[in-house]
Amino acid sequence: MSNFYKSEDCPSSPQLLDFQNGDMLLAEGKLIREHLTACEFCAAEVEFYEHYPQSDEPIEVADIPKPLYELAESLLSSKRNKISSLDSLLNDADEKSTQ
Repeated sequence: MSNFYKSEDCPSSPQLLDFQNGDMLLAEGKLIREHLTACEFCAAEVEFYEHYPQSDEPIEVADIPKPLYELAESLLSSKRNKISSLDSLLNDADEKSTQ
């Protein structure tokens, strides 16, 4: 499996996703199908998309249940010198998702 990587000749991930979803012309799909017989990496990527469908819909983030929040905060408090708090981690994640 030392050759398990995406090469310059491989279709892009969006093309493979379109192939998996059936959102491409028949001729282009035929070329990708032929590529998949020789490329384990792209075949694995298409299989991933089959098992884990992708969506352009925004993901709704649920609130953390209070007991879980308290447990996480307690676990992090023992490492305060490395991580300030769960609140700061969540705020950092929120800031990154809005950028």
